[in-house]
Amino acid sequence: MTTHYEIIVGTMLGASEYVAEAIAKMLEQQGNTFTIHLEPTLNDINKDSTWILCTSTHGAGELPDNIQPFAKSLKDADLKGVNFYVIGLGDTSYDTFCHGAKEIETTMKNTGATLLAAPIHIDVLEHPIPEDEAVARFESTLETA
Repeated sequence: MTTHYEIIVGTMLGASEYVAEAIAKMLEQQGNTFTIHLEPTLNDINKDSTWILCTSTHGAGELPDNIQPFAKSLKDADLKGVNFYVIGLGDTSYDTFCHGAKEIETTMKNTGATLLAAPIHIDVLEHPIPEDEAVARFESTLETA
């Protein structure tokens, strides 16, 4: 069965974008379809699709600039029926490790959306090429879902 995924990317330096592209390639190889949103707006994202929120953390634990307007628009949204996954990139040398991903996960849950699996948090110190780890862990998540 083909599933369509909406891949919503929060990135400052490009690592989350690379992860999103690698996840998309893996999904495509499995026969699924996807749309990648680098400048996400709530109205452009199909609520009948499964969402993958893929974001890094920037500064003192903030979401990247490109995804902040989207995150703000979620605060008043009703997303009951939307299913989603979270992939976060961070650096464990900071006490705000993956805080951006945790923040968007909480916001999504507050809208009524359903988190389908435990979030994937990747330490870029341990995995300097985070897309390889993200694909391996997300593929495993889909297999057990």
